[in-house]
Amino acid sequence: MQSTLFTQVLLPAILGVIMFGMGLSLVKDDFVRLAKVPKSVIAGLTGQLILLPLLAFALVTVFSAPIEIAIGVMILAACPGGTTSNLISHIARANLALSVSLTAITTVICVITTPLLIKFSIDHFTQTDATEFSLIGVSINLIVLLLVPISIGMVLRHFYAKAARRAEPFFRHFSTIFMLMLIAVISYQEREMLQTFFPDVFFITFGLNICATIMGVIIARACSLSTKDGLTLGIEIGTQNASMAMLIAITFIENSAYSIAAGIYGITMYVGAFLLVAYHKLTSPAPA
Repeated sequence: MQSTLFTQVLLPAILGVIMFGMGLSLVKDDFVRLAKVPKSVIAGLTGQLILLPLLAFALVTVFSAPIEIAIGVMILAACPGGTTSNLISHIARANLALSVSLTAITTVICVITTPLLIKFSIDHFTQTDATEFSLIGVSINLIVLLLVPISIGMVLRHFYAKAARRAEPFFRHFSTIFMLMLIAVISYQEREMLQTFFPDVFFITFGLNICATIMGVIIARACSLSTKDGLTLGIEIGTQNASMAMLIAITFIENSAYSIAAGIYGITMYVGAFLLVAYHKLTSPAPA
């Protein structure tokens, strides 16, 4: 996908709008809450920022994924959870407050961690030094596209809370529609490569989703967290911001082949969450 007005201007602008919508859903208490439940937050951050990338690296290494797919999976694992995880947590009646807090803080931290992990992945899998990949440049772009719109959204939420709450569903639906449209564009653009490697990329992304979801539950149990928090961590760690991963590949790295894994994951990631929620409802005692 060549550098065009679409990839360099429109896509980043749309992601900024999506992040603005996330900001409209956040309040100061979402960050203050982090100090009140440190155990749950530390468990979630450990799973999201450390164990998930390690899991992704293990999968692409064990299954000898093609370079483009391996790097694409690592870009995906380097991204934070998206607003989709918050919506699923709400529907599943998980700990929505914890889900929102984790999404918010991982989005802030990823400004630093995401470029580092991507640089490592490109260097490792291509066996060359990714000198054209600018850590500072990507970090600045992420600040502009993530933190600035989120901050503006939070300010508007503070002063115009009622209007912000009414606007939230629009941005949530807009985010989902945008991701599906982007997947369609990428699928067409990279149709030959997708046909060649689809079994590999599907198996790896599907496996990553299922393993990441289960890992969230295991982390919660290891930390003696509640079943509700376990459900939340499973959803949060298993649901990634696929739109952001695709945009990084297309706009920042300018290699749409790297976006294929995120595109497939954007569809398969709902499977793990659905199975976890279904299992939770089947095993939870009926209310008295």
